[in-house]
Amino acid sequence: MKVDPVKKTKNFWKLLGPGFVTGASDDDPSGIATYSQAGAAFGLTTLWTAIITFPLMAAIQGMCARIGIVTSTGLAATLKKYYSKPFLYLVLFVSFPAIVLNIGADIAGMGAVANMLCPSVNSIIFSFLFVGLLIVCLIFFPYRKIADILKWLCVTLMLYIIIPFLVKQDNWAILKATFLPQFKWDKGYIAIFVAILGTTISPYLFFWQASMEREEQEGKVQTIMVDKARLTGMRFDVNFGMFFSNLVMYFIILATGSVLFRGGITTINTVQDAASALKPLAGNSAYLLFAIGVISTGLLAIPVLAGSVSYMLAETFGWKQGLNKKWHEAKGFYMILAISILIGFAINLIGINPIKALIFTAIVYGVTAPVLIALILHICNNKKIMGEFTNKPISNILGWITLIIMTVAAVALFLTM
Repeated sequence: MKVDPVKKTKNFWKLLGPGFVTGASDDDPSGIATYSQAGAAFGLTTLWTAIITFPLMAAIQGMCARIGIVTSTGLAATLKKYYSKPFLYLVLFVSFPAIVLNIGADIAGMGAVANMLCPSVNSIIFSFLFVGLLIVCLIFFPYRKIADILKWLCVTLMLYIIIPFLVKQDNWAILKATFLPQFKWDKGYIAIFVAILGTTISPYLFFWQASMEREEQEGKVQTIMVDKARLTGMRFDVNFGMFFSNLVMYFIILATGSVLFRGGITTINTVQDAASALKPLAGNSAYLLFAIGVISTGLLAIPVLAGSVSYMLAETFGWKQGLNKKWHEAKGFYMILAISILIGFAINLIGINPIKALIFTAIVYGVTAPVLIALILHICNNKKIMGEFTNKPISNILGWITLIIMTVAAVALFLTM
């Protein structure tokens, strides 16, 4: 029987949902800046981190997704119900500024890159236009439309996979750097390693994943029993999303490591620095692909960042919530979403250095992530909460490895500062 490739592709596309969007949004402009700096400063020696972090990301995000499906609530609502409320408030207190600073850095990166493509328009004007576009779409578009737009924006990340093929590569060096991990015990290398961990395994993604899985279930026929087929589909979605995220991360490091590092450019402070540096060394094609990718990833990531803040606060204070709700049905939710984006934009106007903001963000993520990972592990092993859907041994092993690595990385960060 002949298989229809178009139908097969459509069926595959339908399987992709919150996990795919979550993974792709992890490669936001601030993440691109981090990976670009890793490649520029250390060449190909950090390629192995894309391989190592994949199973760790997939395990943690899979747990968060399962929490959302089994409990039909977000992570913040689960913490509020079963754990100490003061602790939840503390998590919100440290997470909100970190996420808003991340939004601000992403908006600045998008505006700066757009200005490079069209120098006659000021970067602030571009940033303002992006902010207005995002707020209007998030408030007035229905959830399904937003989900579809985010999925298509994920595809633009394929641009970064093309760039390394535009220049000649040393295949043996690439294979060696990928599968034979190197670790340099110096301040710069430890700092970039911690930044990579903080960028790939970010607390805001934990909250977004659980809330979006709950959102996916709204409007569907609910049963007392958890749909096991839904869990199987979720695992595929999450694993593919995290694989896609790390594949893009891998090729950004490869592109900058093989072009910028080889060309003697070892310091990248912003995404526009990376794009500008690529132009004379790899040609206009690489430069344009990189720049367009930054704008697309910003449009993808900012709704995830702002949405995670809105879900956290709405679940904590019992507000009506959800991108499937209209403005008049969830005013508090949408107001927080808009305010967090506007504050991020304002950060650029008052002169806060976006790079310093990102460093602060990485520190906060590095401190809060281990605590949240420990809580996620506890929730996913609690039969009172998860019933028969508690963690399997492999999930616990990967979860504990993630917790140990993130904790050690956080300590190393403070010791090297």
